[in-house]
Amino acid sequence: MARYQRQMILPGFGEQGQQQIRNARVLVVGAGGLGCPALLYLTAAGIGTIGIVDGDCVSESNLHRQVLYGNSDIGKPKASVAQAFLQQQNPDIQFVIYPEYITPHNAADCIQPYDLVIDGTDNFATRYLLNDACFLLKKPLIYGAISQFEGQVAVFNGIENGIATANYRDLFPVPPAAGSVLNCAEAGVIGVLPGIIGTLQATEAIKMITGIGQPLINQIYTYNLLNNRSLILKISPVPNAHQQIPTSLEQLKNTNYEWFCNATHRVLEIDASQLHQLIQTGNVQIIDIRQAHEMPKITQLEHQAIPLAHLNDALFTANTVVFICQTGKRSLHAALQWQEKSHAIQFLSLNGGVLGL
Repeated sequence: MARYQRQMILPGFGEQGQQQIRNARVLVVGAGGLGCPALLYLTAAGIGTIGIVDGDCVSESNLHRQVLYGNSDIGKPKASVAQAFLQQQNPDIQFVIYPEYITPHNAADCIQPYDLVIDGTDNFATRYLLNDACFLLKKPLIYGAISQFEGQVAVFNGIENGIATANYRDLFPVPPAAGSVLNCAEAGVIGVLPGIIGTLQATEAIKMITGIGQPLINQIYTYNLLNNRSLILKISPVPNAHQQIPTSLEQLKNTNYEWFCNATHRVLEIDASQLHQLIQTGNVQIIDIRQAHEMPKITQLEHQAIPLAHLNDALFTANTVVFICQTGKRSLHAALQWQEKSHAIQFLSLNGGVLGL
């Protein structure tokens, strides 16, 4: 135990804290700018089992900030290179690598065996996916993000006084418009910034595992590299934010997070030819939201007739729901309204309505 003596002599840490770290299982999703420093310090601290999820390969542009890799690693899978490097650093650690990207189909299987998850990803679709999976599996999620000269850290899906705490959707109920937030490749980054934020994520993980200090639960820490200013803001639950989360792991698998993040800010209309293409897939539910007396009746499509005022009682049974009205105005309003209520289902409107069939 000489390796860990300097942290074991800390007041309130001791052998018990080290044993808790030894017994812990931590999953790091993304072995990039945030994941590399987090992995370095989790490994050095003695976390018993560390999972690494990353389907990317090392490129030259990674090297100024992703400190687990060197020139000889270019072109190699990040997950396996990171494991080899870290195993040399601490042979006592058990590493489990997943040389693949996290998706709705594999998220639950990857996350389930671990005590908590560190989010080292760099796109909104994956962040919402990780949040929702951790929420359903009741796993704390250590969030980190950077943008140019600023970074953020928070702890989501924790438990405080027996009550579930804020999650990512309380911070971002709706994804930013496509292109409004640039990633590192587009906006640039100084390599030390993800090093700072990733190290803070590892810090929060150790605090959560050992119970020392005050984790960033219901709070978000922000740091500005240019002026060294930092700020801690409270995160308050947003009404109905949890309603956007899939209600089951099966529904999670069927949620299109890429579509959710890209489509939230665009008009969701299709024409008659696109509707017929959707019907060929067999996974579409068509609902006529007109009043019963409205003509002409729909005879050429299998559908349900549920007036707009009664949609709250509707049972949606497909991944894609198409609303139809007389001209497309009411159905577009309904699609936009229901899209805000549930992002697990794609809601569309038939442009031109029944008259356009």
